[in-house]
Amino acid sequence: MKSLKTFARGLLAAAALCALATGTQARSFEDIKKDGKINIATEGQFAPFNYFQGARLSGFEIEVAEAMAARMGVKVEWKALGFDALLTGLRQDRWDMVIASHGITEERAKAVTFTDPHYCSGGVIIAKDAAVRTAKDLAGKSIAVQTGTSYLENVKKLAAVKEIKNFPQDTDARAALVSGRVDAWVTDKFVALNSLKANPDAGMKMGDFLFVERIASAVAKGNTGLAAEINKALAAIQADGSYAAISKKWFNEDIRCK
Repeated sequence: MKSLKTFARGLLAAAALCALATGTQARSFEDIKKDGKINIATEGQFAPFNYFQGARLSGFEIEVAEAMAARMGVKVEWKALGFDALLTGLRQDRWDMVIASHGITEERAKAVTFTDPHYCSGGVIIAKDAAVRTAKDLAGKSIAVQTGTSYLENVKKLAAVKEIKNFPQDTDARAALVSGRVDAWVTDKFVALNSLKANPDAGMKMGDFLFVERIASAVAKGNTGLAAEINKALAAIQADGSYAAISKKWFNEDIRCK
């Protein structure tokens, strides 16, 4: 019986290896060009970068991606799903590219290949108490952040924080602050500015940067040919003025990395 079980395990292992060998692979740029469309995934819940206006995806990153795709000579087929699943799906070759305000981190770079950054920003502290402005002020406080984000990872580095509450969507983290369930919310600077403008009566106030970061789109690990084409397209729209026009439309400033 023992030898039969061992043999069965061997067959299962061989089958698994065979499945991996014949599984899907990341599409090259040549494949994408031939198909005429690039599959891009985003969250759709992170205004003003990527969000839904009715049934239509909108935002700074959506327009930047569309402009880059046009430069590459392809159309975009969009996918929208939870932030935490975006890079996982990319590793499974379910789409060609992800653009959803991912900060470039060493840990993420082990799993995916990042392109050149399409903007620079950072995590800021938002609170209703004007005295909560700096990292030191977060000592003994409860903080809301979105699951799977660099905001969560950086808040975890603060030793004196009382409690970290993470939520599936950044809008849930904001709602926790507005309703008084937490003392502070850490999110992107431009998301914060957009939220303060859209909710002037919520009593939220923006404090200091907790950290700064470069934000980039990502492709499957090792798909350097596609990454290079995306980088060329980004450089082209930055050179011809289209990037600046998109950026100024959404933020009234050029937010490219200086």
